[in-house]
Amino acid sequence: MEKRALKLRPCLSQLNAYVAGKGYTEISRKYNLPPGDIVKLGSNENPYGPTPKVARALQSIFPERYPEPEELLSALSGYIGFPEENIVVGAGMDGVMETLTRLFLEKGDKSFIPIPTFSYYEILTILSGATPVFVDRSLDFEIPQTVPNNVKMAFICSPNNPTGNASSEETVLQILETTEAIVFLDEAYVEFADKSLVNLVKDNDNLIVGRTMSKAFGLAGLRIGYAVAPDWIANQYRRAAPPFFGITCASVAAGITALNDLDYMHNSVLKIRSERERLLKEMRSYPSQANFLYVKTIEPSDITAEKFLKQGIIIRDCHSFRGAVSHHIRVTVGTSEQNNRFLEVYQKLCR
Repeated sequence: MEKRALKLRPCLSQLNAYVAGKGYTEISRKYNLPPGDIVKLGSNENPYGPTPKVARALQSIFPERYPEPEELLSALSGYIGFPEENIVVGAGMDGVMETLTRLFLEKGDKSFIPIPTFSYYEILTILSGATPVFVDRSLDFEIPQTVPNNVKMAFICSPNNPTGNASSEETVLQILETTEAIVFLDEAYVEFADKSLVNLVKDNDNLIVGRTMSKAFGLAGLRIGYAVAPDWIANQYRRAAPPFFGITCASVAAGITALNDLDYMHNSVLKIRSERERLLKEMRSYPSQANFLYVKTIEPSDITAEKFLKQGIIIRDCHSFRGAVSHHIRVTVGTSEQNNRFLEVYQKLCR
């Protein structure tokens, strides 16, 4: 075993595995609960799902054929307002970031990561052989307006996971104007926010804006991520990406169909935003521009989360987020009925 371990890359010793939200099967087995009685509010999924037209589109795919992403790229171009040449796709936001870190990070490089935030930035940095430079956010979770010297790549999540706040245009511009680093702005949750900063790509050749169809479009299970990038980056991305960008016939068909029914997506977002404001009035939560709330707990967060699980409600214990310490949970905004169930338990356990 020791000889085999010597063949592994040394950087793996620094790696903390990604911690995903808990699922129905795990909680059903552990607590002997019927899956239908479980409310899942731990993974920031869209409780309304995708447009019903997606199910019909999936019935017409040809799984024996390789995917053809051209029509998906065209639909994304129409949605986001950039030429197809500036749009790249991948198997979820994760797949997009994996290809981008192949382009920019290697041994000896550094990345800038304001914490707490999405932990996959750290994982990709380490797997690239680079070193993450962590900087604490302020008490209201704002990021610094400057990036340390000698940083090759900066990761900014806005709205930020898990805190829910969005970085201002002023802050992002200040960073772009004062660093030579490649800035990756993760806008996975931007459809739930007041403003997108994607148009900044037009005037900043060191900015990449990442997006996903997992959240607002309700396609988390089909893994469709994309990014808007300057020409010089998009061209190299296409050289380094896996065949067919790692996407599938099913994800292409679903993505095109969802993008052709924007009314459904916008209606889902309106309902989630309305429910988010209702929950904010009932809880000890920080303000949010996303489809989840970041909530401070009196007891340690692992104890609080466990109590909710025993009641059949999955929420996210945030102690696995570097910099989040041990008294915060993250709660996905569900349907009105799901939120009522959550609030009933919250008022019993957390008041």
